[in-house]
Amino acid sequence: MAGFNVRSVLVTGASRGIGLGLAKQFLGKSNPPKWVFATCRDPEGAQAQELKTLASRHPNLMIVALEVTDPASIKAAAARVEEHLKGSGLNLLINNAGILRLNTLESETPEDMSLVYATNVTGPLLVSQAFLPLLKKAAQGSPQPGLSCSKAAIVNMSSEGGSITNPFAWQLGQVISYRCSKAALNMLTKCQSLGYGGDGILSIAVHPGWVQTDMGSSASHQVPLTVDMSVRGILNVLPTLSEKDNGAFVDWEGKVLPW
Repeated sequence: MAGFNVRSVLVTGASRGIGLGLAKQFLGKSNPPKWVFATCRDPEGAQAQELKTLASRHPNLMIVALEVTDPASIKAAAARVEEHLKGSGLNLLINNAGILRLNTLESETPEDMSLVYATNVTGPLLVSQAFLPLLKKAAQGSPQPGLSCSKAAIVNMSSEGGSITNPFAWQLGQVISYRCSKAALNMLTKCQSLGYGGDGILSIAVHPGWVQTDMGSSASHQVPLTVDMSVRGILNVLPTLSEKDNGAFVDWEGKVLPW
């Protein structure tokens, strides 16, 4: 991770899985961020216990309550982070929070389609809108030319399951609402790259691989990647990204994926 100097990073959905893994590895770097903001729905709940233990050992980790489907919660979280940053910007926003429902074409429901879309697409849109002023501030205050994750960036955690060209693991699970949501998230990423690139903000969609998490293991199949392997790969890829990658869809090893 040479040259990856992120002063502040915010990760949504950080109480478990990839989000928790990202927080851990950022904190474990030789040059950790001054601030790691780890968000979860209920900081006082049982699921946040490991995150709270981590925060007790790392004074630069701040746990922030954030429900990505609740605009009021998002607004409150952005205000709290802004107050904590004391005039500096946010370098890196990782929209990681997401959900999956094990539905087929025959069993998919309007309720699940709406809920998954609200969490996996509308959530990242609203969170990015709320933190945009802080991302712009980071970009404006950076001496770095061009675009990079050290300067200011939005990383949307997507999935190759949303690739229209190569719908990953279709034979193992249709998960219709999830696939549709990730295809939409990829388009959101492209739109953000077009809308925010001029402000010095890089936007990227990342497929973390098929990872051994509560979500990734829910289909009862052998899952190839550990959280540690996936996150290590992602944190090796992020420093390599620049304006040529703005709006791209890449995997945890840096390979460009088809839309």
